[in-house]
Amino acid sequence: MALHKRSASDLARMIAARKVAPSEVMADHLAQIAATNGVVNAVISLRNDDDLMAEARAMDDAKPLGWLHGLPLAVKDLCATKGLRTTYGSPLFADFVPMTDDLLAARMRAAGAIFIGKSNTPEWGHGSHSFNPVHGVTRNPYDLTVTAGGSSGGAAAALAARMVPVADGSDMMGSLRNPAAFCNVYGFRPSWGLVPADAEGDTFLRTLATEGPMARDVEDLANLLSVQAGVNPEVPFGRDGRDFAAQLSMDMRGRRIAWLGDWGGAYPCEPGILQLCEAGLQVFADQGAQIEAIAPPFPAAKLWQAWTTLRAMLNAGGMKALYDDTSKRAQLKPETIWEIEQGRGMSAQAVYEASVIRSRYYAHMAKLFQKFDAVVLPTAQVWPFPVEWRWPQSINGQAMDTYHRWMEVVIPISLIGLPALNVPVGFGSNGLPMGMQIAGPVGADAAVLAMGQAYHLATDWPGKQPPKLSERPA
Repeated sequence: MALHKRSASDLARMIAARKVAPSEVMADHLAQIAATNGVVNAVISLRNDDDLMAEARAMDDAKPLGWLHGLPLAVKDLCATKGLRTTYGSPLFADFVPMTDDLLAARMRAAGAIFIGKSNTPEWGHGSHSFNPVHGVTRNPYDLTVTAGGSSGGAAAALAARMVPVADGSDMMGSLRNPAAFCNVYGFRPSWGLVPADAEGDTFLRTLATEGPMARDVEDLANLLSVQAGVNPEVPFGRDGRDFAAQLSMDMRGRRIAWLGDWGGAYPCEPGILQLCEAGLQVFADQGAQIEAIAPPFPAAKLWQAWTTLRAMLNAGGMKALYDDTSKRAQLKPETIWEIEQGRGMSAQAVYEASVIRSRYYAHMAKLFQKFDAVVLPTAQVWPFPVEWRWPQSINGQAMDTYHRWMEVVIPISLIGLPALNVPVGFGSNGLPMGMQIAGPVGADAAVLAMGQAYHLATDWPGKQPPKLSERPA
C-alpha cells in the first residue's frame, strides 16, 4: 500500500521500527499533494519541497521525538505557527508570519511533526464553508463542485484526499465535526479544557470553542489527542491528558444510546440525512447497544438564544480593535461584522440570561446521562452545497435567518462543551458523504472514542469509499 494511503498510526509504527524513513513518507505525501491540491485547494502556504525533504531527511536517523515524528502536517490557518505564514483567512493578515507557535502547534511540533503548510479555513473561522479572499475556496474531494465545510474544511479535504495522514482542527460551532461529515472522515471535539487554549484574552469566558484531532480512523484520532491534550497551568478548567489509544476497546452490549434526530422538528434536515444516521445507529444495535429515540430534552429556541448571545459577545469583545479601525473594518467579511455588531448591542442582562440557560441545560443533560451513555444527532442538516454559495439560504423551503442557522444541530453539544465525535454514515443518493455526532457527558472523552472505534471497525467508510482523487497509482 502506498504510504499516503496508510494511517498515521501505521506510519508512526513503521518509522519507529525503521521500516520506512520520514523522507520516504514526506516524498510520497508531497507527490499526492502535487497530484490533488491544485483542484481541491486544501493545503495553503505550502513550503518548498526541497526544504521539506531536507527537514525530513534530517529526521531519518534521529531519535523519535514523539508519535508524530517525521509525519507531514498542515496546521489549520487559525493556529499561529512560528516562521510559517498564518493568515486567519483575512487580508489584514495576508503576510503575517508569527514569531512563536500557539500552544497546539508547539505540542505537535514537539512530538515530531513536520509542518508542510497550513490548511484552509473561512475568514476568522466564521461560517462552515472554507473560502476567503487570501487563499480562495476549498473544494470537496468527493465532488469538486461542492463545499468541504468549515471552518476546518482544508483539514478535512486534505485528509480525505490523502494529502496528510492526520490533521488538527478547531470547533466552536461544529467547525471540525461538520467538515468531517462532509468529507467522510472523523473529527473529535474534546471536552472543554482537555486541549487547552493559549493564555491570552479572557480564558474564563472563552469556553465555547476548543481544538481537537481529525483523522481517517479512530486510532489516529486518539493518538493525536494524546499529543494535543494536557493541562496548561496558565488557563483555567484544565483536564489531564492520557494515552487515549490504549482505551479504545469497548463492548457495546448493554450500552444505552439516545437518538435525538431532528430535535422534534426544530432542526430541519434535507431528505436522506436522518435515514443514513439511523442506519449508522443500527450498527450499534447490531453490536448489542440499546437505541432509544427520545423527545427533545430542552427547548431549541432557548439553546439558540443562549448560543447566539454568548457567541456575539465574545466576537464583539475579541475583535473590537479591528472593528473600531474603520480601514480594517472595511476588510472584514459581512458575517464577521454582523457578529460583532450583534455583540456590541448586547446588554449585561441578556448575557446573564444566556448564561443561566446554559447552566440549566448543562444540569439537565447531566441528569440525562445518568440514563444514557451517549446521545446521537446528525452532524449536519444539509448535504455539501455548491461552492458558489456563501451559505444555505433555506432548508426544505424553510428560510434560514442567519448565516449559521443552517447548522444549528451542533449547538446542543457546543453550548456545554460535551465531547463529541463525528463518524461517517455513508453516502446519499447524490453521492455525497454525511456523518452523525456521538456525544457523551463532559469528561467521557475516552468512552466516546471507544464507541467510535467499535463503529469504525464495523464500517470503515473512509477506507471503504475514498474519493477517486486519492487513487494515485502506488
